Amino acid sequence: MSRLLDRVRQAIRVRHYSPKTEQAYVSWVRRYVRFHGTRHPDEMGAEEVKIYLNHLADARKVSASTQNQALSALLFLYREVLGRDLPWLDDLTRAKRPARVPVVLTVAETQALLERLRGVPWLVASLLYGGGLRLMEALRLRIQDVDLDRREIIVRRGKGQKDRRTVLPARVRRPLVAHLERVQAQHQRDLALGAGHVALPDALAEKFPDASREWRWQWVFPASNRYRDRETGQIRRHHFHESAVQRAVKEAARDAGLVKRATCHTLRHAFATHLLEAGYDIRTIQELLGHSDVTTTMIYTHVLNRGGRGVKSPLDEL
Repeated sequence: MSRLLDRVRQAIRVRHYSPKTEQAYVSWVRRYVRFHGTRHPDEMGAEEVKIYLNHLADARKVSASTQNQALSALLFLYREVLGRDLPWLDDLTRAKRPARVPVVLTVAETQALLERLRGVPWLVASLLYGGGLRLMEALRLRIQDVDLDRREIIVRRGKGQKDRRTVLPARVRRPLVAHLERVQAQHQRDLALGAGHVALPDALAEKFPDASREWRWQWVFPASNRYRDRETGQIRRHHFHESAVQRAVKEAARDAGLVKRATCHTLRHAFATHLLEAGYDIRTIQELLGHSDVTTTMIYTHVLNRGGRGVKSPLDEL
């Protein structure tokens, strides 16, 4: 199986998918093969894929998004690795996708949460709320992606491998400048020790061998520890780990006494909702969020329909 998984990894890296996608797809292929008694996928086909996906929905009770991810991984395996097109999967049991509205904090609740954050978690959370970024989009920012003069952030390879621009909050400019000065000083110390490398996207490392040590390619939020890359032997820094921010936001929400379940993604929801409440055009918000379809953005309009689609309760007439 290891040779097959190596082929999957290679096919994913050639197409420049994210490391998280690679990890997820490899995991699903491994589970699929083990479910069918370690038979090679070339000996199986649409029927075995359907049986496995139905098992996920019926026996495992996975969510719709989890089943869709498994399906995407297996379609990738057959099409891009094994060179086979699967026929349409008839009679596939689809996991039900619940219709939910996002949890949205009020302005006062958002302020209370942010006031209880410090350091890098505060900066990251401020960008999630102030610019509508997803957590990993914020953590994967490079120095060249932040334009302090134009107060603009460029999100590269966001969801769907799309680039977009969004706003850099004026309130974070000064603390962000101070943060970047500390990061640059740390980078200079790394360079002096023969380190200072960073992982580069696509094949840039081959085209520009020295780019991995350039300041513009460094992470805005680097990790505190260095590591040695197995393939290149370079001493690098990864970006700040997402779990540290998630943990800090969870603790801040608890300390603020919030009843609502507040996560990092809740801050992105609040960004969109508060802009709508302020009267901004939904198409503008769609572009800032990076949604392909405006109907995805429309989910935030629920906040404008106070009290059940704007209906006034008869109790209030008594």
